[in-house]
Amino acid sequence: MSTTKVNNRIFLSSPHMSEQGYEEQYVKEAFETNWVAPVGENINGFERELANMIDSKAAVALSSGTAAIHLALKAAGVKEGDVVFCPTLTFSATANPIIYQNATPVFIDSNYETWNMSPEALEEAFVKYPEVQAVIVVHLYGLSAEMDKIMEICNKHNVAVIEDAAESLGSYYKGQQTGTIGDYGIFSFNGNKIITTSGGGMLVSNKEERIEKARFWATQSRDQAQHYQHSELGFNYRMSNIVAGVGRGQLKVLEKRVEKKKYIFEYYKRELEGLEGVEFMPINDWDEPNYWLSALILNGQIRPIDVIQALEKENIESRPIWKPMHLQPFFEKYDFLGVGLSEKLFDNGMCLPSDTKMTDEDLEKVVGIIKRLWFK
Repeated sequence: MSTTKVNNRIFLSSPHMSEQGYEEQYVKEAFETNWVAPVGENINGFERELANMIDSKAAVALSSGTAAIHLALKAAGVKEGDVVFCPTLTFSATANPIIYQNATPVFIDSNYETWNMSPEALEEAFVKYPEVQAVIVVHLYGLSAEMDKIMEICNKHNVAVIEDAAESLGSYYKGQQTGTIGDYGIFSFNGNKIITTSGGGMLVSNKEERIEKARFWATQSRDQAQHYQHSELGFNYRMSNIVAGVGRGQLKVLEKRVEKKKYIFEYYKRELEGLEGVEFMPINDWDEPNYWLSALILNGQIRPIDVIQALEKENIESRPIWKPMHLQPFFEKYDFLGVGLSEKLFDNGMCLPSDTKMTDEDLEKVVGIIKRLWFK
């Protein structure tokens, strides 16, 4: 399959189909058998193959990672008026499904050691909101949160844990795939993720009966009857058999994509870490990340916007770090607990182009543009 750049642009993270054409084979089979709807062997195979790969008992393929979070919240019993703890440093798709359930998000700060949910702020939140129904944990940019500490706190309070592993397929915490440590895990296969189905997601859990319930909800909660009968509110959330075929092919190259992401990160770190004020995202001994995006913070005179604009002038895409949810106009009315580290990361952080199709020449070009800002 072609990996030609569009208008010679270097992207932050774009779809990368396998060179062997695995995806085309599965999609072709779906067309030849006319299984193009949200049923078929590709869906069954994608669910089975991903579950086996990450050592989870059950999985359901859905239309998006957002849909997966929504159904995870329902499966965890979150209902109108409930409180759900959520990291503030994340994409809005983590928090939006809390509102879908008419529940109330409470945003939790990050810590410096992981850039993810602070166990200390989480403890503080439980004191203030002991009635909380669920906790969503995010593994930002493929970096693992401190799951031992977080699980200990949540288990003590008997609260369900949902892992938003949208960015961390292929990341391991102490040897265990992120997304399989809590009660529920979700993955995203959006176009910018480490593997993609163009759009789609997966909900996984060892609670097999809850995954079956989520599958029921995702297919419009259609009861078993000859006529169309619905006893519960349902959703049109199932993945199509064609999209699932792309996913099956992508699973075959996941390991290669992780290797390339790591190579990109280590290239940047080797070339840029010595620059004044440059500090890369933290990699812990117990963390084996997928390096989805190479992120850093700039604490000197050169600001993230300076780098972003310099790269954009050369048709190279980069981005600021996520703007915290408690600073977003829609979510600012909700409570936030912490010391404001997430705000500092947003103010000083950025993500470098981390596309797995980048060549050494591309990386050299990016690094050269950045270095010129320090040595002009």
